[in-house]
Amino acid sequence: MNRVLTKYQTHLQKRFFFLGITLVLLAVFIGIGISLGSSRIPFRKVLAILTVEPDEVYARIIWSIRIPRVLTAVMAGAALAVSGAAMQSILKNPLGSPFTLGISQAAAFGAAFAIIFWGGGSIQSSGSDAVILNNPYLVASSAFLGSLIATGIILLMAYYRGATPETMVLTGIVVGSLFTAATTALEYFADDLQLASIVFWTFGDLGRASWRDFLILAGVTIPVTLYFTWNSWNYNALDAGDETAQSLGVNLNRVRNRGMVVASLATALVVSFFGIIAFVGLAAPHMVRRIIGSDERFLIPASALFGGLFLLIADTAARTVIAPVVLPVGILTSFLGGPLFLYLLIKGLRRR
Repeated sequence: MNRVLTKYQTHLQKRFFFLGITLVLLAVFIGIGISLGSSRIPFRKVLAILTVEPDEVYARIIWSIRIPRVLTAVMAGAALAVSGAAMQSILKNPLGSPFTLGISQAAAFGAAFAIIFWGGGSIQSSGSDAVILNNPYLVASSAFLGSLIATGIILLMAYYRGATPETMVLTGIVVGSLFTAATTALEYFADDLQLASIVFWTFGDLGRASWRDFLILAGVTIPVTLYFTWNSWNYNALDAGDETAQSLGVNLNRVRNRGMVVASLATALVVSFFGIIAFVGLAAPHMVRRIIGSDERFLIPASALFGGLFLLIADTAARTVIAPVVLPVGILTSFLGGPLFLYLLIKGLRRR
């Protein structure tokens, strides 16, 4: 009995240690992200500007450009990662994520439709601000509607008897292809400027981040993370199987439907602001799960923190790896997440 208790306490300490280390690394990379860029600002200068010695030139760069982008990267990564962790638990599918299930592509179609036809955004001629969202609420609502359609298809497949993780992934591929084709159709009928702008927007880029975007994203991401954390016991019960969960009093349909809708909302908001940022929702939860295990009470908040750290590091690298050229962060996350996706597929096939 004492040995079991000691082992459990060791696991708890490991999980809390991971959360603490992630928070420290997040703070460190926030400072690094503010310091690095096309105009490098010494870290000591950053600290001075943030505390007691304002510098008019550097302060404008830091407060108007760097800090909003860095904090938005943290919030966007947290939103995608916590959505992926919840989807994997709700659907009992290790390959579940907003991107692999086609939800990101559906949200991108909804956002592109609102930008082109409903006047939700203005088309610019420069790459740094190819699309400016005049009405972010309209664009986000349209993206959410698109993601709900994809979510409905995924849930129907989940309820279908005999639907395996492989079937769910194939369904996600089909859904993603359909909405990608629909977005391509929009681009086909757009003029040259609209086409170039929408293509650039779908790359997934945080260069358009502003304080407004951060505040809206934080206003959704934080409650979403708290919601999933509050329901972590239900998700632990789902991991044990539907019959076990029902015997423990879990309303399966309600938990799954509400969880998928909430995850779709967070995904749609990120996509409507910054385009498709692939694989964060897949990679971050799996990395966390390998370190601290599958207990949802710790997995969900840890995934949110690690997802924010993951996207922040990726965005900082995208801004500096071939500076002064700034890569869209979606390109880098695809390069990082693609091999992981193949690894998980191969691992799943070996288990069969």
